[in-house]
Amino acid sequence: MRLTRHTDFAMRVLLYLGARPERLCTIPEMARAYGISQNHLMKVVHQLGKAGHVISVRGRHGGIRLAQPAGAINVGAVMRASETQAGTDGLALLDCLECPIAPACGLTSVLDEALTAFFAVLERHTLADLLDRRTDALLAIFATRERTKDI
Repeated sequence: MRLTRHTDFAMRVLLYLGARPERLCTIPEMARAYGISQNHLMKVVHQLGKAGHVISVRGRHGGIRLAQPAGAINVGAVMRASETQAGTDGLALLDCLECPIAPACGLTSVLDEALTAFFAVLERHTLADLLDRRTDALLAIFATRERTKDI
């Protein structure tokens, strides 16, 4: 299974915000830290906002922050929703609709079982689990990237 960039960026945004719960962050600063397009991040942040994971504050001193504690954000739920909202059927491992052997093939049910197990593991974790004991390392990496971009 290959997750979409949308899901990758959604998790990056949540990790960035989760590492800085004390302040508002901006899309331009996250784009610089990750070296990715602001336009892509705007779409991702919009979807995360619709899902209730982030809150945006408008205005000159505005920005984005987590809408709830990191411990309340389920990784599996975010990834499942993000894959669905990415505009693709990211949850299908194979496209069996036009396969002539699909009715007699046992692979579909095995892959469905594997996908269920994949998400079951992800759903056991929260954003706080991903940040636990790693926040300082994440902040150091972001700071290094931001200093390098300024040179």
